[in-house]
Amino acid sequence: MVDKVQSLPVVTVGNNPIQLWGLSPATRVDRIARANGLSSQDTVPDGPAILSSAAHAWDPAWFRHVLTQPGMVLTLAGVPALAYARDGAQARAIASAMAAGVPLGSHQGLAIVAYEDGPTIENKQLRKRETPFLMTLEADSVRAIERASYFGAYKGVTDVLTKYLWPEWALVLTRVCARWGVTPNMVTAVGAAFCVIATVLFAYGYYWFGMAAGLVFMVLDTVDGKLARCTITSSAWGNVFDHGMDLVHPPFWWWFWATGLASWGLAFDEATFWWVQGVIQIGYWVQRLIEGVFMRQNGMMHIHVWRRFDSQFRLITARRNPNMVILFVGTAFSRPDLGLIAVAWWTAVSCLVHTVRLVQAWIVRARGVTITSWLSED
Repeated sequence: MVDKVQSLPVVTVGNNPIQLWGLSPATRVDRIARANGLSSQDTVPDGPAILSSAAHAWDPAWFRHVLTQPGMVLTLAGVPALAYARDGAQARAIASAMAAGVPLGSHQGLAIVAYEDGPTIENKQLRKRETPFLMTLEADSVRAIERASYFGAYKGVTDVLTKYLWPEWALVLTRVCARWGVTPNMVTAVGAAFCVIATVLFAYGYYWFGMAAGLVFMVLDTVDGKLARCTITSSAWGNVFDHGMDLVHPPFWWWFWATGLASWGLAFDEATFWWVQGVIQIGYWVQRLIEGVFMRQNGMMHIHVWRRFDSQFRLITARRNPNMVILFVGTAFSRPDLGLIAVAWWTAVSCLVHTVRLVQAWIVRARGVTITSWLSED
């Protein structure tokens, strides 16, 4: 089955001068095809093929879903927008309908999925169940499609700041970067510079300036991923660069926040310093370890998408962004020391919650029950 899918040609049917994120429909589909290990061609083959209408724009999640559904035709107002033809006859019939912008004359052997019916699919990459966007690609609809594309690239399960505070800011920056030809790796590099600046500022007790630099970094940390997904330019190096930064920098922030307290006359005594750092640093890596163990034991499914509770707890669990909220509040009351102590306590609580959830998963698996995500449930 894998070899058959890898040999599938992908064809964009029709011509459309309208661009999305600076990409023509054919270029966008070609990038999506290559990202899934396939190649595109200009002509409809006399055999199985993935067909996409240039008159429509759809979320890449639909492409991954259609790849698993031979014979599926996704339609909008009855007109085929994306399809997996099993053979040449189906391919020609679907391509003809796409080119003419009319419904299929015959549905024999095809599974028609009407977008208007609100079909949902699980997006494992972004940890959510959704009805990905599908729209007619016209000059008047570009901004709406780009907005849907951008928010479609958001993880359904993430922290409260990323989910609610700065999506609109990041959308503007993502549009600007796409128009100016700025690559996701460039954005990550600029963000990394601000991350280092924030670390240095924390070390000297310049917490407000440090948090401002950190805010720029955190927003750019959202922009680079969204830009990569929207322009279909994700790369192995970019993934390592981005996620490597996310993984490594938080312990340095918490350490140098503690050293910066001396500038406020609030330095911890030695015992308190090591107690706070021990809880935060060990708790951070233990949580990461728990997440990794859970994924390895449950088909690479994130612990945050097991049950609805886990997804809700991810909003506030002791990771960088929620911790920064705690530190912001502490600094606002001129007690950045108490803010860091609060982070230590919250890290301990979060670590305990994840430990309990991991043990509960072991118990469920020991009973012969397969661990599945609540997002995969219809």
